[in-house]
Amino acid sequence: MAVISTTGLARTFTTKRGPVEAVRGIDLTVERGEILGFLGPNGAGKTTTLRMLTTLLAPTGGSATVAGCDLARDPAGVRERSGYVAQSGGVDPHISVREELVTQGRLYRLSKAEATARADELAEELGLTELMDRKTAALSGGQRRRLDIAMALTHRPEVLFLDEPTTGLDPGSRADLWDLVRRLRDTYGTTVFLTTHYLDEADALADRLVIVDHGVVVAEGTPRALKSEYAGSPDASLQDTFLAITGRSAGSKESAPVAV
Repeated sequence: MAVISTTGLARTFTTKRGPVEAVRGIDLTVERGEILGFLGPNGAGKTTTLRMLTTLLAPTGGSATVAGCDLARDPAGVRERSGYVAQSGGVDPHISVREELVTQGRLYRLSKAEATARADELAEELGLTELMDRKTAALSGGQRRRLDIAMALTHRPEVLFLDEPTTGLDPGSRADLWDLVRRLRDTYGTTVFLTTHYLDEADALADRLVIVDHGVVVAEGTPRALKSEYAGSPDASLQDTFLAITGRSAGSKESAPVAV
């Protein structure tokens, strides 16, 4: 069953130099309990698409549903059923982990008792219990990302959008976060929509990949299938596969698949 479905999803920006078609028509589906890796080189329209699906940016064309809610007609329903972790995070450095989690619960209209119970539950699930009374400014990068995800899970969303969640993390913290994402899928059936510029991360985590370029989908399939089709072997690297699909190297600064 598709949890995310888009048809011709598009976004045109008006600039002094004229209209810019950032996204020219994205067609995709994401199944329930799937980890989807959403990749693309600079300027591909990846982050614009993500911002539309999370209701942060209104589409100028096409249609989409997220967790059964129409993106245009019911954006509040989309927000109620999805969680979003931005690249930069959003914690207050002056308060404790406990205060941050309880405040998030209260924003979702939980009673104080319910918000406190949910905070304790999330802390247990995400390994934050011993950090509950620590100021968020004192957390390591990996601990802060776990807190970001805990906040996004406060309302038990069906869909979790992760925008480059491991940027700047050390290898150990990245591995811990990978395990957490897999656990969310395997234990709770959470659908995860993941953008990343680390191709090894996409290869390790994603059940399926969608690669966009010039505002449209140019390839999709399992990592193994895409490697076989575009790089000639299921054992090829995803870097070589990405290069074959887009004509641009993911390793160079100018063309690495980072959010746009």
